[in-house]
Parts: sequence; structure tokens; C-alpha cells
Amino acid sequence: MVYFVGAGPGAEDLITVRGQRLIRQADVIIYAGSLVNPRLLEEAGERCEIYDSAYMTLEEVIAVIVQAEERGLSTVRLHTGDPSLYGAIREQMDALDERGIFYEVCPGVSSFCGAAAALKLEYTLPEVSQSVIITRAEGRTPVPGRESLRSLAAHQSTMILFLSAGLAEKVREELLAGGCEPDTPVAVVYKATWPEERTLRTTLDALPRELSRAGISKTALIVVGNVLNKSGARSRLYAPNFTTGYRRARDPEEKDPEGKEPEGRGPEERQ
Repeated sequence: MVYFVGAGPGAEDLITVRGQRLIRQADVIIYAGSLVNPRLLEEAGERCEIYDSAYMTLEEVIAVIVQAEERGLSTVRLHTGDPSLYGAIREQMDALDERGIFYEVCPGVSSFCGAAAALKLEYTLPEVSQSVIITRAEGRTPVPGRESLRSLAAHQSTMILFLSAGLAEKVREELLAGGCEPDTPVAVVYKATWPEERTLRTTLDALPRELSRAGISKTALIVVGNVLNKSGARSRLYAPNFTTGYRRARDPEEKDPEGKEPEGRGPEERQ
């Protein structure tokens, strides 16, 4: 059996309980050595065979998995963050499908969640932004034309850019051309949740200069949007005059009698 496991954004205690259990049970681990915290491998058994995929091609990864299957061994393919984001797992799963090898996916905490925690940020603020665009700048690997930064900028949504710290000048040019203002707030989180984590707040216009000054060109996320500078409107979910399945709307000045359960909450909702 093969398990694609999300290792989390970096901190060793941000892997899921399931992911940790799978590592402990694995006979073979193939991990993304350039990104995954190596301390996670300390959970592996003494006889576990460990391979660093930073030095391997897709064909070599699949060959190791096939050999493990032939020996009746379980394999963990350990990816950084959550494997569904820039994890290159589809091509691996296609290769396993062709060979009739079964696999499961264990989700992980993505680095964009770690970045929000580092910035103490909510990506979806009422009346500011209710959408998050996760994308990257076009570099050596192309991006579909309809997903260029210039096109996506028109939405004015919160944007999170992976794999783009080394393309800061291009990020600036494309977002400005797409309608973003030069003073649009930007934050950069380097190695989110790692001990060496760093955060940087700037503007879109100053982004290339500030990244160069900080010496950051990789292993960082770029967050763009007004959620960085604004608080947004109050959530309707907890507003006194907003009815939910658990609470009736009431005048903000109305107070429940001391010790009395709020009206409108049936016995089935108390369970």
C-alpha cells in the first residue's frame, strides 16, 4: 500500500496525527528532502528504508514504490504542506494507476495556513475579501494564459503566491498591469512555522526592493490584498440581530435573564 502524506508546513508538530502514525508504520519513506523537515523522519522505524526525492526523477520514485510493493512493504510518499497543492502527485498517482497499485492520500496543513498564523491574519474578511486565489507567477514552468497574474489581479481578492519569491519584479509588473494599486499591501512569509521563520510587510511597488534587501528568493509565500491592512465588517454569524439554527435574532440591547437559556433553542439543539 502507498500513502501520500502531507508533512505540514515545517514545524514537526504540525503534521497530522494520521500522518505521524503512517510514518511510524512505514517500511519505506520517500520524502521531499529539500522541503520536508527531516526531524519528522525520527518517527520512522529502525528498519525503515528512507529515500530523498530531491535527488530522484519520477521514474526513480516509481521504481522504488514498485519494488516495495513486490516485497509486500508499505510506502509513505512524504510531501511538504498538503500534497494537493504544487505536490506533483497526480503524475505519481497516474503511474500507480497504470500498474494497479493502490494508494491513499493523507492531507496536511498547507504553508498558506502557516503563513496566516505567522501574520495573525484572516484571509476572508467581510466586505474586504471573501475569496482566496492560490497561484504562482510564471517562471520556467508555464501558467495557463487565463490564470496569469495580470488576469487574476482584476478580482481584487486575497492572493497567495507560491513559488514566486524569486520573481518579485515580475509579480510587481503583472499585478500593477492587472489593476492593483502601487500601495496595495503585501506580506512575505519566509519558511512559515520553521524556527527560522521571518515575516516582511511592504507594498506591491516596494516588493522587489524589500525582498532583495531581505535576501529572500525562495521558500517563501507572498500574500497580496487589503486584508493585510483592514479589519473588515463584523461577521453576521455572531451578530445579535442575526438568526441562526442555534440562536434567534434579538435587539442588541436585550439581555437574557441571568441563568436562563436563550429562547428559540429547542431541545434537539441542546444535545
